[in-house]
Amino acid sequence: MAKAKSPSKKADKTVSKADLVAEVAEATGQSKKAVKETMDSLLASMTSSISKGNKVTLTGFGTFEVRKRKARTGVKPGTTEKIKIPASQYPAFKAGKSLKDTVSGKKPTAKKAPAKAAAKKK
Repeated sequence: MAKAKSPSKKADKTVSKADLVAEVAEATGQSKKAVKETMDSLLASMTSSISKGNKVTLTGFGTFEVRKRKARTGVKPGTTEKIKIPASQYPAFKAGKSLKDTVSGKKPTAKKAPAKAAAKKK
């Protein structure tokens, strides 16, 4: 007998750029062409900034940045010969609090008023 899927587990699906374009176009009422051009421009701008070593932060969503790996010595599989692995850079993403909370199923917490503002109201 086949094992039933857990109702809490969602089906795994890779969402493509075209899927995102269609979803945003439907939500905003803009044409798919306009949304695609906007998305292409956004991604090009982000890529350019990241490649220059800048961080790109989308508040609540996350931060894209370049991280560096130091040069190190490795072992070549099969021969156990020691090899030098050069330093390198790679793109990285760190999820923001809102994204982490949404993915983990936590409800977003309401922001508290600053203490100074609350004190002035008294």
